[in-house]
Amino acid sequence: MSVAAVVVAGGRGVRFGGPKQFASLGEESVAAISVRHARSVAQTVILVVPAGYSGSGEGADVVTEGGASRAASVRAGLAYVGEADVVVVHDAARPLARPELFRAVVAAVRDGADAAVPGLPITDTVKRVRWVQSTCVVEDTVAREELVTVQTPQAFSRVALQTAHAHDAEATDDAALIERAGGRVVVVAGQRDNLKITEPADLEWARSAGVAS
Repeated sequence: MSVAAVVVAGGRGVRFGGPKQFASLGEESVAAISVRHARSVAQTVILVVPAGYSGSGEGADVVTEGGASRAASVRAGLAYVGEADVVVVHDAARPLARPELFRAVVAAVRDGADAAVPGLPITDTVKRVRWVQSTCVVEDTVAREELVTVQTPQAFSRVALQTAHAHDAEATDDAALIERAGGRVVVVAGQRDNLKITEPADLEWARSAGVAS
C-alpha cells in the first residue's frame, strides 16, 4: 500500500512570536525534521506552508500554501496525495515524533482502521467545570480511564479522509472528522516526549532532549 504524508506547517506562531516550525533545531529546522521522519513511511511528502514562505522546502517533495484554518491547510495538502492508499497527517511543530510512531499508525490503517491516532492515558484527575461569572466551579469528576490525549502523526485511509473533508468541515484534528462520519478510529500507544512546540521554552526543551533519528 502506498503512503503520502501531509506535514502541516501553515501556522503563524502567534504565541511563539514567529513561525516556530522553521526555527532551528540542531542542524535542521523543526519542519525539516518532521518532514524527514514522515518520509520514513511515505513515498511522497507534502509540506503545507504559510503565505510568504521563502524557504527551500525543508526536504519535502511538494510545497503548497495553506488556508485560513488547520483543516483548510490539510485540504491544501490533500490535493497532492494522488492515489495513495494511506495518508499521514503530521503537525510540523512535533519534531520529536519518532519513525516508529509513524509506522504504528500506518500499520493500524493497513490492518483495516479508517484512522489511527497516537494516544496517551491521562494520569491526573480530570474535572468538568463551568464558569459562574468570574469563578470556576467544578461540575463533576470525569473517569480518566475513558480518556486519552491525542498527538500526531495520524494516519488515514485516503478515501475516508478525502470524504470527511469534502464539505470543508472544521475540526481541531482530522480524526474528529472521521468520527463525525461514523468511521472507525483506533488508538495506538503515543510517545511521552512527542512535544508540540508552542512557546520558546518548548524549543529549548526539545534542543536539550535531542532529536530522534
